[in-house]
Amino acid sequence: MKALGNLWTDSAAERIETTPLSGTVQADLCVIGGGFTGCSAALHAARAGAKVVLIEAETVGHGGSGRNVGLVNAGLWTPPETIAKLMPDQAEGFSAKLAAAPSLVFELIEQNQIACEPVRNGTLHLAHNAAGLGDIRDRHRQLVAQGAPVQLLDASETAARLGTGAYAGALLDNRAGTVQPLGYARGLARAAIGAGVALHEHTPAKGVRWEAGVWKITVPGGEITAKALILATNAYHRKMDGAAVPPVIGVHFFQAATEPLGTEAEGILPNGEGCWDTGLVMTSVRRDLAGRVILGAFGALDKAGRGFHLGWARRKLAALYPALAGAPFAHAWSGRIAMTGDHLPRILRLGPSGYAAFGYSGRGIAPGTLFGKAMAQALTGGSERDLPVRPVDGHHDPFTLLRGAWIETGATLVHATGARF
Repeated sequence: MKALGNLWTDSAAERIETTPLSGTVQADLCVIGGGFTGCSAALHAARAGAKVVLIEAETVGHGGSGRNVGLVNAGLWTPPETIAKLMPDQAEGFSAKLAAAPSLVFELIEQNQIACEPVRNGTLHLAHNAAGLGDIRDRHRQLVAQGAPVQLLDASETAARLGTGAYAGALLDNRAGTVQPLGYARGLARAAIGAGVALHEHTPAKGVRWEAGVWKITVPGGEITAKALILATNAYHRKMDGAAVPPVIGVHFFQAATEPLGTEAEGILPNGEGCWDTGLVMTSVRRDLAGRVILGAFGALDKAGRGFHLGWARRKLAALYPALAGAPFAHAWSGRIAMTGDHLPRILRLGPSGYAAFGYSGRGIAPGTLFGKAMAQALTGGSERDLPVRPVDGHHDPFTLLRGAWIETGATLVHATGARF
């Protein structure tokens, strides 16, 4: 059987060329990690006049930034009222910043002419059953109270937008949209290079230490000395001396994409919204500009459950869109998500002039772009008060490995048996 690869890798229009770092270099800011957060941080710091070095162990977008669904969401999984309970003295400002984060993404795309298939026609949170409909109704109430431009759609309105009558309703968020995620990450990197960032792929950080008033970052071919440090590795953090970050709940999400489709797919998401549902084992669905239908769900394709996950995806595609029954998948891939127990992201204080951001819990594009920009500004002459969340000195989620394994096991069982939750 032919191996199925990552669609985003094959279809990304943006390209960059870099070389591994060698020798000893000095910078105002060193960024470790070439995803949305790291590339946004590097770009904004360089445009503020800082000398920036960004290093990436693999290639830009190798991690979650090049593997996710591509939904540019406003806000988080966690509803506003729950956020207010979890962080009462920060919730209002935090929610306001996240609400504006999609605008930041699409402004950067426009300013830098990033070739990433941007479509800002909203996202649909789909109610998969009666309980899910109650959930999105409550979310609608909370978001309207904040002034968000959201709409509650009934079953017929949802069917008209989605092209299937499988859902009881949907919450339309007009602030949001979709992108080709790897194209967006590479476009940010290209813009950062154009702003003067020294970007080096295939340059893993082996160790970091604070010494004599500066950060020293060792890499296989040399060393970086920097006044400030941002660690932006999130779910793809690699062990390095001197930079112990808290373990997160590692969750896998896979996607499977058809070939570009023709008349058989007429009526499927004609406006280009990105979608996900209220199921406990969540399903996502979207299209790209070439006309592919892309299904996603929790599960890893590099583990024992691969066959179950892909078998479920074929059955799900046929159930949603009978005209596509039997349509083969041309691409299939998966990636890791860094979850926190409360689904709220964190900024960890690494030491003097150092931050690590993690735990976007599946909402990496808009929050990651925002967090990267804010950390860069705080470290290059701005104020820590302007960060989206107050930095913490530590964070602990118990039983992270067990919780991640439990989610993978649950997803595999659901996809093997066809159970619905």
